Order: sequence, then structure tokens, then C-alpha cells
Amino acid sequence: MKKKKIKGRIARRKKKRVLKYLILFSIIIMGYSSIKIFLWTKDNYNINKEIEQLQKQVLKIETTNNDNQEEKKIENQEKSFNPYWDFTEEDYLQIDFSKLIEQNKETVAWIKVEKTNINYPIVQHKDNEYYLNHSFNKTENNAGWVFMDYRNNIQNMGKNTIIYAHGRQDGTMFGSLKKSLKSKWYKDKNNHIIKLETKEENTLWQVFSIYVIPTTNDYIQTQFETEEDFEKFINKITERSIYNFKNNVNKEEKILTLSTCYNEKEKLVLHAKQIKVEKR
Repeated sequence: MKKKKIKGRIARRKKKRVLKYLILFSIIIMGYSSIKIFLWTKDNYNINKEIEQLQKQVLKIETTNNDNQEEKKIENQEKSFNPYWDFTEEDYLQIDFSKLIEQNKETVAWIKVEKTNINYPIVQHKDNEYYLNHSFNKTENNAGWVFMDYRNNIQNMGKNTIIYAHGRQDGTMFGSLKKSLKSKWYKDKNNHIIKLETKEENTLWQVFSIYVIPTTNDYIQTQFETEEDFEKFINKITERSIYNFKNNVNKEEKILTLSTCYNEKEKLVLHAKQIKVEKR
């Protein structure tokens, strides 16, 4: 009987010990989760405040076309077949870059994507890591910022200019780019234009491909050895599109690529071609 009682006490003590450990572990997990939520909320608040301040400080107006524009003519396209002809009448943005550069000398452009929240200045660092966890004002923030690939040159855009940003759940940065996957967004051809402005130029870009793909780097190529290589690249990224934009792209084009996380294993990618350039 004594042995049974002793064993019983030992078993009860073990259960109590295990229960204590479980409670302690739960408290640690809850504490960690609370800290993560607090930090996410703090980053979210700070980034939204910064966005609001930027958009108030920087004069943004829509301007009509002028005589300094260069339209990218597309051969063998019928007016009735392709919405390009409507887009050539699109208005540009007009951004006061002096105010932006005062705050961040790494400012290179401003981008706007219709029917999304994307309406931000673009920055560029010496690598593609810094703005993953720094905001426009260079404070540490896990929301990051919208940034251009360090290999690109804003003064002389190459074949493929790449813009990155986090796909934030609250819709900031490139979080609202998911709207471009919806048929409602696709069916409104006015959404197919991306406006990108630099200190020297106003530019318009027409979307020709949108897709989600397992994480890869084959669409962020910036240099092509031959025109044939670039043509193969165009065909590859066009064929991936979930929609047919009926927008011909040839090896003479310049491409703009937007890239963001769709989830932990996939990327959401949008490609557009340059259709119009205006000197400021």
C-alpha cells in the first residue's frame, strides 16, 4: 500500500510539473505573439503616418500631354484591337521631387498603379536588402519601402527595370497589387496603365502580363546578351500571364517589372511595357 501511495504521489507531482511547464510555455508563446502583434501594429501605424505625410507634402497633380512627348509606336497593331491608342491620351503625374530628395537623397521616381493603393516614391540603395526593413525616412521598419533594383539605372532605363516592395496585409506598399489578379481589375482597361515619373521624365507603361509563381529569380534578369535572348524572355513572361492583355511586346521594348510576395512560397509579378515618354 505504501509503495502504491508513493508512486501515486510521484505521478501527481509529475503531472503538476508537466502542467506548470505547459502553462509557462503557453505564457511565453502568448507573450511572444503579443510582442509580434505590437511591433506589427507599430510598424503599420508608422508607415501609414509616413505615407500620409509624404502625400500631403508632395504636390501631385494630373497634367495633360505636351509637345515633348515620345510615343512608342507599335507596328502591326490595329486601333480597334488594342487599347494602346486610348492610353496615349492619358495624363501624367507631376511630382515635386525637390521635397522628396530633401527627405531622402535615394529617391529615384514616383509610381502610381490604378485601382490599387500604390502611389509612392521609389528609392534605390546600393543593394536589394536595405529597404526590406527601412522606410522612406530610413528608420527601421519591417514594412520596408518601394525600391528599385540596385542593378537598374534610372537615368538610362534598360530592358527590364524592376521594382520591389513587401505585400503588406494592410494593403500598404505592394499589398494591394493582389487586386490586379481579379477579373474586375483586368476588365477595366484604364487600370492597365502604370504612371512612373522621374526628375527628368514622365512615363506611361502598359501592362501585358500578371501572374503568381513559386519563388524564382528568372523574371528579374536585367541584362541580355542578344536581342534573341530578350525576345525569349518576353515570350516566357507573357505566356505566364493569367490574362490575355492582347498587348504585343517586341524585342525593341523597355519593360517595367513589379515584384512582391504573394505568400511565403510564391511571388506576385506584373510586367508592363513603356508606351510613352515625356521630358519634364
